[in-house]
Amino acid sequence: MGELNGLADDRALLGRTSTAERVSDILRSRIAEGFFHPGTRLSEDSIGGALGISRNTLREAFRLLTHERLLVHQLNRGVFVRVLTVDDVEDIYLTRRLVQCAVVRGLGRPPYDLDGVAGAVADGYRAADAGEWKGVSTANIHFHQELVALAGSERTDELMRSVFAELRLAFHVVDDPRHLHEPYLARNRDILQALEAGRADDAERLLAAYLDDSREELADVYGRRVAGGELPVA
Repeated sequence: MGELNGLADDRALLGRTSTAERVSDILRSRIAEGFFHPGTRLSEDSIGGALGISRNTLREAFRLLTHERLLVHQLNRGVFVRVLTVDDVEDIYLTRRLVQCAVVRGLGRPPYDLDGVAGAVADGYRAADAGEWKGVSTANIHFHQELVALAGSERTDELMRSVFAELRLAFHVVDDPRHLHEPYLARNRDILQALEAGRADDAERLLAAYLDDSREELADVYGRRVAGGELPVA
């Protein structure tokens, strides 16, 4: 299975205590990075063997990721990476708009620590220059994670980590990632520049319009793939 390539290398991340939480962190990252695509059945034997963990530990990790809506268990068939519906996409963006705009609105007085945000913007442009559109997608997610991190809230970071991982389930089945992600490079930069200038109100306005446009475009693209029967079934 090609998606298992390198998974054994992640065994070191488990440390001395192979907890289900650490296993779920590894699998979440692998799902987010596209190693396990939507609709993929996850083999207990293959994954457990690659990571050197017990079946019970892996099943608990699967349970945690099912709770996060990244996996789905089908009776007598096994565990699969979840395939989103268009309604899922819409709801993800509703959550993003509520949380991300509130974070920017609540920033208070400048200056803000924008190193992480600026780094994600730069990473996006570097990936685009290299024609690495998967890298652009990753940088874009990091940009939004860094925006959320400005709140300084571990609980908000944890909530949105799951939301962004779920969002990437939709990104992985888009057949033209350049068309989807390239226009937002400049919009990320515009939001950064507004924050650098201490204009949080403008940054929130730009972010709200950004999320509305992104939701509409992704829901349209995803909806057409659903209607055309092009998405895997899990």
